[in-house]
Amino acid sequence: MSGFEVLERMQADPALHDIPVIVTSALEGEAHVVRCRELGAEDVLGNPVNPVILRARIGGSLERKRLRDQLKAQVGRFAATEVAQDLEASGFAMRAERREVTVLFVDMRGFTSLAERQTPEETIELLNAYNTRMFEAVSGQGGVVNQIIGDGLMALFGAPRPLPDAGLRAARCASEMLDMIDLLNVDRGAAGSPALSIGVGIATGQVIASYTGTQRRATYTCIGHTVNVATRLETHIRAAARDVLMDLATRRALPDAIGVQPLGQVLLKGKLEPVEVFALSR
Repeated sequence: MSGFEVLERMQADPALHDIPVIVTSALEGEAHVVRCRELGAEDVLGNPVNPVILRARIGGSLERKRLRDQLKAQVGRFAATEVAQDLEASGFAMRAERREVTVLFVDMRGFTSLAERQTPEETIELLNAYNTRMFEAVSGQGGVVNQIIGDGLMALFGAPRPLPDAGLRAARCASEMLDMIDLLNVDRGAAGSPALSIGVGIATGQVIASYTGTQRRATYTCIGHTVNVATRLETHIRAAARDVLMDLATRRALPDAIGVQPLGQVLLKGKLEPVEVFALSR
């Protein structure tokens, strides 16, 4: 293989992609240097090679790799796997893009009063058990949890990476969440603890997806009408006396085999136009 072919193979192999490469070559010219850089080379030195310069370039390459590895490790700790991979693939660019996604909000009912009757340690233990099960339901259907606010959780289906059948997966996720809460309540009942209940709101549509914040601290999130509808549907759970509410776009993504009850048009809090609302049957 030529040196160009070696670089191409390394770029295509995940196991070799991050290894720094310094090219030494007798070929000269800007086009040669540009081609090597396009294929991932850290640096290009002409022959004969000056050993002092080579040693300095190697040291610089290894330091940059150390910093990249450190950044990847930090991102992996604080971001979902899909978000970390998207950040790495984009060169950690803070870009915004329009996407078609399904947004799911889930919230624990009566958490405030429940927390007041427990010690802080018991509340943290409850949240950890609750969040573990909610994360399992989301990841099991290919979704990504991008926000946790107390006992509330926001999940995305279709961002940062496209996801087939996002609406269907979100509905299945909601159903699995309810089943997991039922199982958790069995354990809580045996321990003499009060039962838990959750409410889930789901909406599908266009959003603006982006990494928001600063270069020092940022988070991946979505904004737009769809996000607002999902959170308002979750808030409307108590008034509707249902466990899972969804909008029309999500309903259309579901096969007839999944039981759904139409609740008619509802003027959700903070919205100017009514939304056609559906309840997921259990």
